[in-house]
Amino acid sequence: MKTKILFFLVLFLAISCATNPFTGKKTMALVPNSQILPMAFAQYDKFLTENKVITGTAESEMVKRVGQRISAAAKRWLDANNYQGYLKDYKWEYNLVQDETVNAWCMPGGKIVFYTGILPIADNETGVAAIMGHEVAHALANHGQQRMSAGMMQQIGAVAGNVAIKDDEKRNAFNKYYGVGSTVLGVLPFSRSHEAEADKIGVYIMAIAGYNPDEASRLWERMKANNNGKKGPPEFLSTHPSNDSRIANLRALAPAARAEAQKFGITSFR
Repeated sequence: MKTKILFFLVLFLAISCATNPFTGKKTMALVPNSQILPMAFAQYDKFLTENKVITGTAESEMVKRVGQRISAAAKRWLDANNYQGYLKDYKWEYNLVQDETVNAWCMPGGKIVFYTGILPIADNETGVAAIMGHEVAHALANHGQQRMSAGMMQQIGAVAGNVAIKDDEKRNAFNKYYGVGSTVLGVLPFSRSHEAEADKIGVYIMAIAGYNPDEASRLWERMKANNNGKKGPPEFLSTHPSNDSRIANLRALAPAARAEAQKFGITSFR
């Protein structure tokens, strides 16, 4: 019986995969985009009705302008790499929201919000492009879909463990340690890999959009300075790479991003 369950689980995972166009890797897609995108669009609309959206200002227009350039660059890259139609279900939208939180995000399907609190750290339009590229990359790589799939797998693992372990004492021990173990050894590294992947995709896209990729590492230097020297949790206990890791990685990626942009005729950068 257990063998059959394992067989069907492996088969289910094998057919519930998608391909990341930027890495070529197979990724978990237990929840299809046909379900995810309508939910994301509805949540985004609800968020906008509950928050103050800034319109008609130089900053709000800059966010829209940068977003349009980044999304156009993403389409150029995808089309050039035989992924025509990849963005057909995206409904791009770029909004600036009054909130002092230092944050920006992109929901599946291209629904983007910048908080006013992140603009001083962005410092300039190219800094906004570095943030925009990173956030858009999360949507392009279907990281939301993968996170949902990983959460489902974590739940399936918990149920499977409780079914398989008959001894009450061992089952209690499993339940005690499974959540922490699967998070530290599975969920957190998974999340950090998404952040590193979005950094790479984002810096390439911003370069193709004509923005200087060197600004991405400078942005994270400003992010680090904004923390006033406060240290976060150890990297292995965090959902994100450390600031120092990001800065080093983005510096290393900038020359390759510039070379990628040259393939599209981009030889000068904002």
